[in-house]
Amino acid sequence: MSLLIQCKNISKSYGSRTLFEEVSISIFEKNRLGLIGINGSGKSTLLKIMAGLETADSGEVVKVRGLKVGYVAQDSPPLNASLRQVLLEDLADDPRPDYEKEIALEITLGKMGFSDFDTQASKLSGGWRKRLEIARQLIREPELLLLDEPTNHLDLESILWLEKFLLQSNFAFIAISHDRSFLSKVTKSTAELGYRFPQGIFQIEAPFDRFLDLRDDFLAGQREREGSLRSKARREIEWLRSNPKARTTKSVARIQEAEQLLDELKTIKERNREKNVAIDFFASERETRKLLSTHNLTYTLASKTLFEKLDFVLSPGSRLGLLGKNGTGKTTLLKILAGEIKASQGTIKYADDLKVVYFDQERFRLPQGSTIRTALATHGDYVYYQGREIHVIGWAERFLFPASLIDMPIDKLSGGERARLLIARLMLQPADLLLLDEPTNDLDINTLEILEESLLEFPGALVLITHDRTMLSRVADELLELGRDVRPRFFSSFSLWQEDIQQEMAQKTSLTKTSKTSSSPTASKRSWKQAKELEELEKKIPSLELEIKGLHQQLEGASPEELHTLCKLIDEKQMQLDQCYAHWQKLLDTSP
Repeated sequence: MSLLIQCKNISKSYGSRTLFEEVSISIFEKNRLGLIGINGSGKSTLLKIMAGLETADSGEVVKVRGLKVGYVAQDSPPLNASLRQVLLEDLADDPRPDYEKEIALEITLGKMGFSDFDTQASKLSGGWRKRLEIARQLIREPELLLLDEPTNHLDLESILWLEKFLLQSNFAFIAISHDRSFLSKVTKSTAELGYRFPQGIFQIEAPFDRFLDLRDDFLAGQREREGSLRSKARREIEWLRSNPKARTTKSVARIQEAEQLLDELKTIKERNREKNVAIDFFASERETRKLLSTHNLTYTLASKTLFEKLDFVLSPGSRLGLLGKNGTGKTTLLKILAGEIKASQGTIKYADDLKVVYFDQERFRLPQGSTIRTALATHGDYVYYQGREIHVIGWAERFLFPASLIDMPIDKLSGGERARLLIARLMLQPADLLLLDEPTNDLDINTLEILEESLLEFPGALVLITHDRTMLSRVADELLELGRDVRPRFFSSFSLWQEDIQQEMAQKTSLTKTSKTSSSPTASKRSWKQAKELEELEKKIPSLELEIKGLHQQLEGASPEELHTLCKLIDEKQMQLDQCYAHWQKLLDTSP
């Protein structure tokens, strides 16, 4: 495969803050790379440098001549125009004739799942705005697509759609994501940016789940190397202290080697030093077995009922996950439980003096114009945690904010750092009931895993909204789905919910096909040949769909070489399926 873009020894700093130094990374044709790293390591900045939106302080970025690069940022800007107008404006400098632009527009928006191209972009939900941003890049026919946290604020069904779309794509892409399930499904190679690696980055041809094992093996080897260097350093230090009188050429060379050894040991000790967030939610001492119960809870907004007759009980140790598309009422339910809005009908009973802590997904909850210090300690230089006084610098360091950054304005922090700061504030409040609305947005994978463990150990009750399937599967012991029906549905596991969704989609597809076939006005006029073709297609389409499903299942646990072959085969089968559907539709709609 040919090389598309290469970063050679690039470095980037903002003031006194170094993001990365002398990092090198290469992207080849049809690469599917997942980029991970702790918050503040410079992942988004690296992507912007590759997109040409920022420049490196030093080093070189080499691109193949004429390379078309698309870039989808974390946040989609509001647009006051129709979908058609947005894309036509993006094509203003495109040399293609107008009719070709129109065809490209319809094909691209169709791929993204849009049907009404005159819909106003300003009316789209977060998930559909993300689809539009991807469409805006795809219509330019990029050879490399850069995606910065593409699953943020998407509901689960939109994430499943995005996974399918990327698996069927024929362009190279780099995706920054903290969604472990997403990375495991769509990537063929993985790179981690961070101080723990000798060149500041660890890149390997392996999907995310396999990458984790290989990375851990590398880090274990690096720790063994540190132990070996320690032993050698002790011997050399003893020799240096003996202060040999003979300053021969041989002894001078040994002194130089000893100094190099000590420098290497210092460097490797710094790389091996663990820097993890310390998360331990502060629960109050409560013994009651019923913290909250709802009866016939109903909410109607502008004559639309989001949910009705909702009954459930939360006790210490309850961990309820909320599912549903964006706009189905998940956040509304959390606000009702938090007492921020009132239900249309029904009642909520709270235990006496119930302590509820609500984590809002909107980042404006951080005090505007504040620093890390003042956001954590609103009065003085100390915070109070579990009945004891802790200096604000010590508390900030628990969440990987070094003392040198304690007076940094919060508007200078990355999205992940702001999320960590919110959790640091959240933990200072004793809680019987945690209401968490998308707490995983922007968090790095290490912090996510620590957050999961903390939630599993939290003795109070928890209601959680997250699109992170790994977290839902691990943390939630019951799932509540809103949106498919007015009456909410409960599931005991994430896998059972997935099976239910897939069965319903299969039934809808089958009914749609049957309806189209029986209602076609030309069915009785079809020639024998056309009828025969239609019959064969209706056998071939389900067969191809089963083949593609089987190939997707084979992706789990496949080697890098097998992944390449499987993805190529999936592309071919999907192309055949699309052609079959197109011909099937033509036979239904066109009289002989």
